[in-house]
Amino acid sequence: MKRFLTGIMALVMLLSLTACQEEATQKQVFAMDTVMTLAAYGKSGEAALKEAELELYRLEAMLSRTSENSKVSEINGAAGEAVPTEGEIEELLRLAKQYSEKTDGAFDVTIAPVVSAWGFTETVYRVPGPAELEGLLQSVGEEFVEIRDGSVVLAPETRIDLGGIAKGYASDRVAEIFEANGVERGWISLGGNVMAKGTRPDGDPWKVGIQHPEITDQESFVGMVFLENAYAVTSGGYQRYFDENGRTYHHIIDPATGYPADSGLTSVTVVADLKDGVRNGTMCDALSTALFVMGEEKALEFWRSSTLDFELVLVTEDGRVVVTDGLSDRFAEAEGSGYTYETVS
Repeated sequence: MKRFLTGIMALVMLLSLTACQEEATQKQVFAMDTVMTLAAYGKSGEAALKEAELELYRLEAMLSRTSENSKVSEINGAAGEAVPTEGEIEELLRLAKQYSEKTDGAFDVTIAPVVSAWGFTETVYRVPGPAELEGLLQSVGEEFVEIRDGSVVLAPETRIDLGGIAKGYASDRVAEIFEANGVERGWISLGGNVMAKGTRPDGDPWKVGIQHPEITDQESFVGMVFLENAYAVTSGGYQRYFDENGRTYHHIIDPATGYPADSGLTSVTVVADLKDGVRNGTMCDALSTALFVMGEEKALEFWRSSTLDFELVLVTEDGRVVVTDGLSDRFAEAEGSGYTYETVS
């Protein structure tokens, strides 16, 4: 069994800081099992980044499923009993349930025991048998999470993992910190989660490269999205996977089957505007996973019919890059990528 951990930076900020008249303060942080990079411009940039760093560590301590002292571990350890919850945990669980309902269960934080069965939480990989998965799926579903005023109750065999929205929520919080500190331009890259604030100092939008799923070189892209006051979040099967007996198993599990999603997609990028008081980073994080599970046809149907405001870049196994028309003037093809490009409406 061989483990690969590549492409965690699914979206890479393509910067030319040396060419900019206004200098950025930059910081690199390791949190949530991810190398995170943050940059802020202006006099208040340094103070904003210090506050953002502390916030990322705080969120990791609260949301980490593998930390014995986290709030998530406390909830999991007391499954079947009411656990007092702080405002943020309750908000995130309510959002998780909402996105599960909206996506017909394609996004589900109660998939945690199934992910562990495959070894992706502990990085000790294995292929669980059908009977084991069938048993674990009996306790998977948003209906097994009951939220009361000030407390949450899990069904006895249910466990949660908020990793599918934690980085998205973290990007929302950093955006709020930037706003509170008067940072008018900057960006953060939390693994495959990018938030771009304002424009570059030269007035151009920030350039975000969508990584080529078949090439691990982080400078290989299938295209670029131009962002201004926006989020972009990518989920891809190439980000974490292992091979066994000639088959590849990736970490994005379909809650309906318990197996890695076989959807015909290799990556999904969700783009949405940065808006005050709206958790669009959290939304992009949840939807990038859910739409990967759904596959191209259902993902586009969801995009067309949903009341949620977002755009998509889908990379398919058969060599196509599908871009929704709301990004048509904010997306650039990558020459020589080997992919064909389609715009859909």
